Amino acid sequence: MFENISFANPQFFWLFLLLPVAMLWYFFKRKEQTASLKMSSIKGFQKGSILPKLKPALFAMRLLALAAIIVAMARPQTEDISTRTKTTKGIDIVMAIDVSSSMLAKDLKPYRLAALKKVAADFINERPNDRIGLVAYAGESYTKTPITSDKSIVLRALDEITYGQLNDGTAIGMGLATSVNRLKESKALSKVIILLTDGVNNSGFIEPQTAADLAVEFGIKTYTIGLGTNGNAMSPIAYNADGSFRYGMREVEIDESLLKSIAETTGGQYFRATDNKKLEAIYEEINKLEKTEVEEFKYYKYEEKFRPWVYLAGVLLLLEWLARNTLYRSFI
Repeated sequence: MFENISFANPQFFWLFLLLPVAMLWYFFKRKEQTASLKMSSIKGFQKGSILPKLKPALFAMRLLALAAIIVAMARPQTEDISTRTKTTKGIDIVMAIDVSSSMLAKDLKPYRLAALKKVAADFINERPNDRIGLVAYAGESYTKTPITSDKSIVLRALDEITYGQLNDGTAIGMGLATSVNRLKESKALSKVIILLTDGVNNSGFIEPQTAADLAVEFGIKTYTIGLGTNGNAMSPIAYNADGSFRYGMREVEIDESLLKSIAETTGGQYFRATDNKKLEAIYEEINKLEKTEVEEFKYYKYEEKFRPWVYLAGVLLLLEWLARNTLYRSFI
């Protein structure tokens, strides 16, 4: 009956405490309000009217009317809420992903690149109001997808990123410069690069620091992530005769000083991910640091439902008045 109903003045429900008091008063006082007549015999009245037994119904109708008035005073109403959102600060993000052979190392499960793609997909899904692009780099770099608000395109492009699409190597400067190039014409209020690598800059013709300076010039913040465990990791070390990789233990080398320098120069932060959980935590932290400002407007439409209760109270009081002044007018 009261499903999806709210009350504007619920404090009036405290008045229901008066109803038990009224019932007790009626129970103790009703005999005093009824005239009595002592007779030696009632044989002549054995076929009397049923009205005396129904007289308490008058008081019951008055109580029900009072209860209906209390509900009406509480103002039952239905509420219809509509919302409209307005993005006031959009963020353009480019994710620069290292796809060199070392990203096949198995210190993250099942291997580094697969672990990264899973976490990056979750990150993309949690940025519905931002535009995102992808840059892949190894010995060289290229734009996998330009910045776009179509997350299905970005996710499909992310899924297609594999090892072997580029010459092997780690051109951190090239990856960062290509990312800057994708963002330099952006009109967004905030521009961010998330650059991930698991190695040392050893390829490319653009120095990482030069690319970092370009990012500063165009107002682009860069978060850097070093991916790989501490110590040694099961990594590709040679090719087998069938073209597959031969794995062996290899020392994990990450140029952390360079990554820290890039982050500090551009106003970002450096993170180190040594396992799957830490990688997930890093992307969650970046997601919290880079928030899109969304302004939400809520419109409330109320429909009052107190009128039926007023009508019910009126009908009950009218019936009680009619019965008292007709059927029970001369009742003793």
